[in-house]
Formats: sequence, C-alpha cells, structure tokens
Amino acid sequence: MLFAELVATSAAVAAVSGRLDKVGRLAALLRAADPEEIEILVSFLSGVTRQGRIGVGSAAVAKAADTPAAGAPSLSVREVDAAFAALAGIAGKGAAASRAQALGGVFARATRDEQDFLRRLVYGELRQGAQEGVLVDAVARAAGVTAARVRRAAMLAGDLAPVARAVLTDGDAALDDFSVRLMRPVQPMLADSADSVDAALAGLGDAAVEYKLDGARIQLHKDGDEVRLFSRQLNDVTAAAPEVVELARTWPVPTLVLDGEVIALEPDGRPKPFQITMRRFGRRLDVERLRAELPLTPFFFDVLYAGGTALLDEPHERRAEILQDVAPGVVVPRIVRPTLDEAAAFARGALERGHEGVMAKALDAPYAAGRRGAAWQKIKQARTLDLVVLAAEWGNGRRQGWLSNLHLGARDPATGGFVMLGKTFKGMTDEMLAWQTQALLALETGRDAYTVYVRPELVVEIAFNEIQDSPIYPGGLALRFARVKRYRTDKTAAGADTIDTVRVISRP
Repeated sequence: MLFAELVATSAAVAAVSGRLDKVGRLAALLRAADPEEIEILVSFLSGVTRQGRIGVGSAAVAKAADTPAAGAPSLSVREVDAAFAALAGIAGKGAAASRAQALGGVFARATRDEQDFLRRLVYGELRQGAQEGVLVDAVARAAGVTAARVRRAAMLAGDLAPVARAVLTDGDAALDDFSVRLMRPVQPMLADSADSVDAALAGLGDAAVEYKLDGARIQLHKDGDEVRLFSRQLNDVTAAAPEVVELARTWPVPTLVLDGEVIALEPDGRPKPFQITMRRFGRRLDVERLRAELPLTPFFFDVLYAGGTALLDEPHERRAEILQDVAPGVVVPRIVRPTLDEAAAFARGALERGHEGVMAKALDAPYAAGRRGAAWQKIKQARTLDLVVLAAEWGNGRRQGWLSNLHLGARDPATGGFVMLGKTFKGMTDEMLAWQTQALLALETGRDAYTVYVRPELVVEIAFNEIQDSPIYPGGLALRFARVKRYRTDKTAAGADTIDTVRVISRP
C-alpha cells in the first residue's frame, strides 16, 4: 500500500465531523491492507511509530521538513516503517547527524502532504480525530465483529495493533487468544475528574475513597521468582526499581498482576515531588547508588490477577479484599463507604500529608482496562497561574483552522521579557478556540508553517498540578498537566505572574 493512501485517509478523517463517517473511511483502508501492513497502519493512525522514540529531535525534524517535496507519491507504508526502524537502530558516535541525514532522505521521497503527516507523526502531534475509540470501531467494522470484543482484546493486549492484525487476518475466533497473561502488560484503567468529594460520591453510590498519589504508575507481574514491572506506557521498567522486585518475591502468592505506584518519600513519610521520583526511571546506570540515595516505596490499589485467576470482571470491593491479602503492608490508604464528612476529613488528611488529593471508586465496578470511566473519580487540588500567550500552533482534526496549542510564558522582571513554561491545548471550548484565534491573529508578529507568534499581551489563567524541572525550556521549569481555565481580559501582561513566583511554587 502506498503511504499516500494512508495520508489521504487521515486527511479525510480529519475533515469530517461524523463518527460513523470517520469509522467507515478507516475501515475501508484497513480492509484494503495486506496482513503485514495492518499493524503499521493502526500505529500510524494512532499517532505513534511502532518503534516508539526514534531518536530525532525537533531541529532534525524541522530541517527535514524543509526538504523539497517529491512531485508524486512513491513511498510505501512498509518503507516508511522500515525507515523508522533503521533510524531507531542508529547508535554510537555521530548518531544524531546520521539520523538527521536518514530522516531527510525519507522526507525527500515524500510529497508535501506526506511530509506534513510525517512531521506531525514524529512530533507526536498527529491529532487527526481518529482516537483509539474510533479506530477500535473501524477495526471491528472491517473485520465484521463487535467493537466490544475488539476493545477488550486491545485492553488485554496493551495495544490495538496486534489485535487488529489478528482479527482482520483470522476472524473473531482470534480474539479469544487475548486474555490476561503474565509478563504481558494490560492497559491501565483511567479515571475521570470530579470537582469535589461530594460530587464524586453523589455519582458513584457505594464507594471507597483512597489517597491519590503523585508517583510513577507501575503494573507488577509476578510468576514465582520472576517479577517484572511495567510503566503507564507499558514499557518494561523492572531494572529501575529492584527493591520492589525483591519485596514481591517475598509474597506467598505465586502469580500476581497488581496495579499501583511507586513514590520517593521524605524521612517523615511525605512524598517527594514527582520529578524527584522520576529520577529513578531516567538512569540505566548507577541504579544501586540511586536506590540508596532515593529509595522507592510501592503502594498498590488494585489486583488484576492472582493465583491463576483473572479478576478484571470482579467488583472493585472484592478485588480490594484480595489485594489486602496478597500485598500486605503496601496497599494505598483507603476508607470504604464513608459518610460525606468522613470522606472530606480523609481528603484533608491526604492533602496535609502532601499527596495530590483522593480517588473515589465505585465498589461494584469491574476493572475497565485502558478506559477512562465514571467508576473512578480523581479529586485533586489544582493551582493556577496567570501567564502570557507567546505564540499558538494551528490545530488539527476538528480544530483545523483554529489556533489551538498555546505557548505560555511567565513575566521576567529582570529582563522585561517572558520565560516560556510549556504549551497546552487542553481545557478549551469551541467558543474559546474561535475567540482566541481572532484575538491572537490581531496580535501576530510573524509565523511559520505551524505557529503564529504574537505580541505578549494576552493573559490566560492556567490550572496545573505541579511544576517540574525541564531541560527543554530556558527557565529550567515546566508546568505539569497545564490546562486553560479562562482568559483574564481584566489583566495586562504587566499583571501576569512572574518567573520568580513560579520558582517559589516549584520548591518542595
């Protein structure tokens, strides 16, 4: 299959608003693919490469994107995938230059539309309106099976791509091969947000409330003495946390799959900032030295498999009882069926101990792997800053034609300028997108193919969960989980928060 066919389908999917229309176009593309192309197509349409990070930075991508485009399509889907595999395999002295040269070679064979798709794919900013839910429906339609069957198989496989190939090649019966298996990570269950504990409990009925930790999420698999840990992205991170592996080997239950977090704690038991915990996952060397300096403590909040039995369909209350038995002493603090006053006091206690907030979980709910649903509600304390918009990137998919991804800056009194703290496209309504596009275009000072640069005059209130160290931005800091609350038309840029304020907030 020509790469141009995939690019054209992606553009068509981005241009239409109806879900059924999107699903139909994607299903037609998948039906036309050879078995060896299916996993590539699903990965690319999901906005990722099969190889994960391929080692090219933004400068290399920008340079490649300036390569003169080919006049006619010639690249195949498999050739693009093979090129990414080759890029990921380049290592050693001069690797960055070699990767940049190789990437330029791919772009030189691509048409202008193909180059645009490649750029957004490598940047991780495809956002074409073909989220996984739409792709699941498309795979199901192409294979003539129910979406529920495909969705569950993808959750258990941790990836839609191999499920798509199996069902499109061998039919419905192939989905039976996807179940909870030791050492094959399952997509983690996700939570919706609630504004308050009262609101969460009102919607859940019988519920438990537990601490919301700001650690690194892990999925622990145990088969006898073999223990492996997987990250939220399903990467193997076993080597980074040997103390957790050693602890799991002491438990009497021979086979387990647990969901939880690891976190670095202060001597008084308060959590260290998230970026401190993550130092344990950024190093491949000196693990034992880091372990001594920055020990990790695990806390588990769910069990998916124990003693040879899959537990995903068991109610949360039953899973919590089993968890207490199989992982003694390392279960996240929780209360069951609290009154509103008890839940509020428990939430205050979590915040006083330095945690993010609390989670409320329906006691009758199964473990919905890979899905964000109302059965889990997170209630966190968010902070806000008034920041200045420095630039904005054009949106994709349903945001096509609107300025969407905002570049955010804090005022620097020392220089009279602004220090960038990150980007966000979250929290915006259609009305806000339309308004900000008009307002920012009126402030335009320049642009490139993807970004409009503006006079730093527009102030926006940004909610965030944490400020973390960043090697990317000049101030060395970045906002975590930033999202727009509202525009502060009552403020000028002179009234925006300063980088000094941001530095004070960032201190543990």
